[in-house]
Amino acid sequence: MEKGLSPSPFPTEKKGTLMIRGESTEGGGRANIDSSLPPNRFSENKRFWAESLEGKPAIFEMKKFNFRKVLDGLTASSPGSGSSSGSNSGGGAGSGTLHPGGSAGVLREEIQETLTSDYFQICKTVRHGFPYQPTALAFDPVQKILAIGTRTGAIRILGRPGVDCYCQHESGAAVLQLQFLINEGALVSAGSDDVLHLWNLRQKRPAILHSLKFNRERITYCHLPFQSKWLYVGTERGNTHIVNIESFILSGYVIMWNKAIELSTKTHPGPVVHLSDSPRDEGKLLIGYENGTVVLWDLKSKRAELRVYYDEAIHSIDWHHEGKQFMCSHSDGSLTLWNLKSPSRPFQTTVPHGKSQREGRKSESCKPILKVEYKTCRNSEPFIIFSGGLSYDKACRRPSLTIMHGKAITVLEMDHPIVEFLTLCETPYPNEFQEPYAVVVLLEKDLIVVDLTQSNFPIFENPYPMDIHESPVTCTAYFADCPPDLILVLYSIGVKHKKQGYSNKEWPISGGAWNLGTQTYPEIIITGHADGSIKFWDASAITLQMLYKLKTSKVFEKQKVGEGKQTCEIVEEDPYAIQMIYWCPESRVFCVSGVSAYVIIYKFSRHEITTEIVSLEVRLQYDVEDIITPEPETSPPFPDLSSQLPSRSLSGSTNTVASEGITRDSIPCLNVKTRPVRMPPGYQAELVIQLVWVDGEPPQQITSLAVNSAYGIVAFGNCNGLVVVDFIQKTVLLSMGTIDLYRSSDLYQRQPRSPRKNKQFIADNFCMRGLSNFYPDLTKRIRTSYQSLTELNDSPVPLELERCKSPTSGHATRTPEATPGFYRNEIPSMRQRNQVHHLPDHVNGHCTSPTSQSCSSGKRLSSADVTKVNRWGPGRPPFRKAQSAACMEISLPVTTEENRENSYNRSRSSSISSIDKDSKEAITALHFMESFARKNDSVISPCLFVGTSLGMVLIISLNLPSADEQRFTEPVMVLPSGTFLSLKGAVLTFSCMDRTGTLMQPPYEVWRDSSHVDENEKSWRRKLVMNSPSLSQEIGDHQYTIICSEKQAKVFSLPSQTCLYVHNITETSFILQADVVVMCNSVCLACFCANGHIMIMSLPSLRPMLDVNYLPLTDMRIARTFCFTNEGQALYLVSPTEIQRLTYSQEMCDNLQEMLGDLFTPIETPEAQNRGFLKGLFGGSGQTFDREELFGEASAGKASRSLAQHIPGPGGIEGMKGAAGGVMGELTRARIALDERGQRLGELEEKTAGMMTSAEAFSKHAHELMLKYKDKKWYQF
Repeated sequence: MEKGLSPSPFPTEKKGTLMIRGESTEGGGRANIDSSLPPNRFSENKRFWAESLEGKPAIFEMKKFNFRKVLDGLTASSPGSGSSSGSNSGGGAGSGTLHPGGSAGVLREEIQETLTSDYFQICKTVRHGFPYQPTALAFDPVQKILAIGTRTGAIRILGRPGVDCYCQHESGAAVLQLQFLINEGALVSAGSDDVLHLWNLRQKRPAILHSLKFNRERITYCHLPFQSKWLYVGTERGNTHIVNIESFILSGYVIMWNKAIELSTKTHPGPVVHLSDSPRDEGKLLIGYENGTVVLWDLKSKRAELRVYYDEAIHSIDWHHEGKQFMCSHSDGSLTLWNLKSPSRPFQTTVPHGKSQREGRKSESCKPILKVEYKTCRNSEPFIIFSGGLSYDKACRRPSLTIMHGKAITVLEMDHPIVEFLTLCETPYPNEFQEPYAVVVLLEKDLIVVDLTQSNFPIFENPYPMDIHESPVTCTAYFADCPPDLILVLYSIGVKHKKQGYSNKEWPISGGAWNLGTQTYPEIIITGHADGSIKFWDASAITLQMLYKLKTSKVFEKQKVGEGKQTCEIVEEDPYAIQMIYWCPESRVFCVSGVSAYVIIYKFSRHEITTEIVSLEVRLQYDVEDIITPEPETSPPFPDLSSQLPSRSLSGSTNTVASEGITRDSIPCLNVKTRPVRMPPGYQAELVIQLVWVDGEPPQQITSLAVNSAYGIVAFGNCNGLVVVDFIQKTVLLSMGTIDLYRSSDLYQRQPRSPRKNKQFIADNFCMRGLSNFYPDLTKRIRTSYQSLTELNDSPVPLELERCKSPTSGHATRTPEATPGFYRNEIPSMRQRNQVHHLPDHVNGHCTSPTSQSCSSGKRLSSADVTKVNRWGPGRPPFRKAQSAACMEISLPVTTEENRENSYNRSRSSSISSIDKDSKEAITALHFMESFARKNDSVISPCLFVGTSLGMVLIISLNLPSADEQRFTEPVMVLPSGTFLSLKGAVLTFSCMDRTGTLMQPPYEVWRDSSHVDENEKSWRRKLVMNSPSLSQEIGDHQYTIICSEKQAKVFSLPSQTCLYVHNITETSFILQADVVVMCNSVCLACFCANGHIMIMSLPSLRPMLDVNYLPLTDMRIARTFCFTNEGQALYLVSPTEIQRLTYSQEMCDNLQEMLGDLFTPIETPEAQNRGFLKGLFGGSGQTFDREELFGEASAGKASRSLAQHIPGPGGIEGMKGAAGGVMGELTRARIALDERGQRLGELEEKTAGMMTSAEAFSKHAHELMLKYKDKKWYQF
């Protein structure tokens, strides 16, 4: 048995032989016959039996066969019969099974799978975007790095571009405050769970060194003086505690609130809202309480040296650098300036945004000033910067930041509420002129930096991708190892459209170090947004930079407010939201679909053009009741393309909604511009395709999309059917209902059903919903269960229909049997417009609704229809093992079960509710490839693979003109080939491999700027790359086709259509995303399951390589945006504002350390300014304060153990692979400490040597001077 193949479940005839290969007498195909079964069991019908065991669609060419016995045998078998597969309890990987047969043995011998489980490991790499729900901000003025805390317990640390680190508190508690140990490579965080954490930043992935849990008091404010190892912690009770940063142990020194305030005070001062030491004397601590009390505490004497009181609550305090004055901001919008010499009343009181009042009257109250900063300059007036404080009568004004510089007051209005701001200054010393040069403003949804060095206060251009959420992200696409010239081309186009007016200074947050690393290849991420915009991002080397922005809404007319309610009924708040993206990097053809049921095809050009936008309108609505079928001999087998709805440019009249009571018909949801449109360089609209209203029903949202530049064809589908369009000739090639695609070989009989069951439901809940689809409430139930159709009751169809028929349904209309394949949308409707017919919930001829007796049947099956249903037995499809619940939910954000009309029973299971949802089969996957359209074809041809929500795969044959010149004039024929394959669950993805195991890419056209062709070059030919497999002269199969559904994956060999391998991936859950990717020059299948499992399988054997429970599906945002790509990369939208990238490659996990940036770089702390000769010689009073002597255990004693609990952290210095522990970690830590100590000792030695040299020189000169004047008398001077 070959390596990597699963053993066969059947007994073997002899050693080394799995099955006996036999030839069928009819059909010319090969069959796999179990040698252990009696010979008389198989005669002319052995092919049906063998293929049925394999889960394949049988070719019904047998004689003398009992259908009931076969169906009973299949029913008795397990759902995994023929595959012997299973799944683990977590819904993870099952077991792959080999189906040997046909010529597959030749293929298996030629492919050597090189991937093993050692190649795979799941690891998060980097997080991009704006921190979601920010709460805190901190800045290290020496290292020049910025830290942002969030409500979810995350911390983002930012430096120069490329230095971007994400870390998370395990508790998930909100971050209240952040404090850097300036130039020490450490950070203190205070959480809402009253725990202090010390983070080590001297490693690429920060880790917690110590934690301190406060048990009896809530933390409200923290302050760490510069170059101090003692942290002041204020609490909700008004007390102030002191923590040793090195040991993270609480000191016994405590400033109690009742000792800080006067004894005569009868009320509690409130929580501590501010702590800071005096710039003039480090032994004085300024404590601000919420009720307006401020205390200057003498740490040595342990008493209050100064107390000030104010009527309004205090929000923040800031010192003047001389330490003689401080400024407070209050809840009434006022600023008070206090002088230490006269604490009885404010030295100055101002209400910056209040109306001026007469003398003697109090100024008008304004909104609270939440924070104020008072920064001085050596050569100009000080800066007073604050947030809030606006007048109450200006309610419509946006949040603002006010900058007061001298007599000038500048108000900077913000787009979002201000969370926090910090002023960046030149010096870290609080007792020097601050010299502010920028202000970092943290908003709820943005981060901006204001340049204070210019009078107009421009903002800096942000190098981080903080605007991913500028409009909510609705879909994503990820392309790794794409053509390298694309990034430069897109950047050169996008840079021309960048905003102007930024500051010409360099970005001030420039700390850390980063290099490209060894693993670099071009990567591009594309995001689609709710406003119709598309953003292209350069994602190379774990960075993210905006390249180019495309606005798809520019092809449509703007919605006029004057159109009123009628327009709102068709399009809600997000009519341009992008739903699906398809991009061919090689040909640069780009295609998008939106929620308003439109598809736009773009082509790339470097030159600006002005042209009209070509548009097509397509009717795609299938209704069996509306069909009048001509005589069979006169009905064509395929649609008459000449009778299609003519393509035209939309006019204003066509989009005018009819008045109330009149049925809308042939109206698109949006208006395409009819005038010539100027299109700038970049992506330019080539064609707009819109689905239109049909008989008062809106078009359904598009669920699948595929484009091929070599064929010049775009295909898309929804729950009604499939549309194929030639975008070169701008014509519709195919517009057909899903049922019509089966022609006469429909294996699953579907009960005719009118989509218009309830006019009120259609009018109120049609599919054009807004952004609520993309951000559903988290309490909505996520589908996790499936129900097999074999569980339905076995009852005769006519009896069930009689039970479901309502006594008040009136006379039933009789519809003749429809000829499969007829173009049904052209036939005029014969339904009585004033009568609404209701139909029961039918699945394969059965009423599945528990309330079936109240169901009404508006139509009776004809005898021919009943015969069709009964030919498969009592209502059970022949090969259906399990029914997918996807149907309409594959590409749509949320289901519509909650919006069902009252006739639906809400207690039914999710699977049943989605199965009988309009009894429609959605098109869920499309893929163009060069393949074999029919069984035993000898040559490949252009094909379109179509996957449905019922697990069926159909192959559409494309007949293209042979000559390149004829492609622009001759029609393209699109014909269903009659080939069907089946899987369990909705089909998600297709791919193809050649006989050597190489992934076959779809053919494409080499890009050429068609809008700027030289006039002399008249004979312009398209250059196509076909990627066709090498066909040898041997008789056998030449391709592998990989198909993955919600439940399982199958590998077929073509053209024999033999199922080689089956892998039941999950039974208890369902797959959200699956892709065939290239990794380490091999091919594998990557799947993301709804229960959070990420699974990797090798190809073609489908051997499980990896199964990790990575991320449970807690939000539909993850399901909508998760995507895999080549080289072991993947991403998803982890929050509305952030993209999380991850890798499943062991090699990249090993190299991740060198790819990440360094947060800490050795920088010498700037020296303090010279304070004069005498202070420098004898030392200033501020340097004599010894906190260790005051707060240490020897003098202050130990703190109560019940007050706080020390928790050792798991973090430490990184080892060779970033996770060294035990002795190695201690040795590494000791070595780094010794290196730092040696470096400091070396610097001290150099300074000492310099001082000795100076002293020797001084001694020498003094000695010479002494000798010179030694023997002279006093009168000789």
